[in-house]
Amino acid sequence: MNTRVKVANAPVSFGVFELATEAPPLSADEMVRALSEAGYEGIDSGPIGYLGTGTGLRDRLAGDGLLLAGGWVDLRYGDAGAYEAGLPALEAALDVFAAAPPAPEGFAPRPTLACSGSPERFARPGGSVPGLAASEWAGYAARVQEAAERCRERGLEPAFHHHLGTYVETPEDVERLLELTDVQLCLDTGHLLLAGGDPVTALRDWASRVGHVHVKDGDTKILAQALADGADLRELMGRGGFAPLGEGELDLPGVVGALDDIGYQGWVIIEQDTLPGRRTVERNIADQAANREKLRELGL
Repeated sequence: MNTRVKVANAPVSFGVFELATEAPPLSADEMVRALSEAGYEGIDSGPIGYLGTGTGLRDRLAGDGLLLAGGWVDLRYGDAGAYEAGLPALEAALDVFAAAPPAPEGFAPRPTLACSGSPERFARPGGSVPGLAASEWAGYAARVQEAAERCRERGLEPAFHHHLGTYVETPEDVERLLELTDVQLCLDTGHLLLAGGDPVTALRDWASRVGHVHVKDGDTKILAQALADGADLRELMGRGGFAPLGEGELDLPGVVGALDDIGYQGWVIIEQDTLPGRRTVERNIADQAANREKLRELGL
């Protein structure tokens, strides 16, 4: 077992990625219990408030022996005014992360900075739609840098999550962001795969900047059909574009080997993005138990 790595899961694997008027498909207690029983050591926050806040969060996770691995915080870095308006949400998320159960060195919650998205790319995910103009990159990167510094001021080291449907989608977008900031990267194998990248090569090329890892599989055949049908990123998730580990095209042994070769230390978060109602709760629980076993078989 690799003691430099702890493995977590995330609410998005169960279709919980926003708190809307409808109740989530399973309660926070049910999810935490299922992940603990499957052998996970941590969980991402999901939508802020889903797992609770303050002592409620600490008690919920501690009761099942889980740590908080981090959580998603998106901001509109491409729009100065909208970015400023979103900063209170960042601060609220940092309050939640700061109240998490105490963690061993190297495993504190990582604020996962993400872009709120590009409408054009959201409609046509996968790298075929142009992103930011050259003239827009400086402002975009400066706002990412400012958000990272806000996290550091609170004693938390962030990582930026490249993502389908956003302005940092393709390997070229990631390269540009890394050039213009000092923020660490949350490398997501599934999103990179479906954006035309090679996750194994990326882990090696960006080794000095990889501070957080999301392991998910991807199916380019489902992506191609979704694009042919005019389906957007949300529908791609609902159709199973992010497959259970081993059922897509991700070179999972290669990813684990690369993590070992670069001496990665920190959280590895298994995710399998889906939509509420597309898969039963029982199937999602079984998938995440099977996903954990896949990594365990490879030494994580």
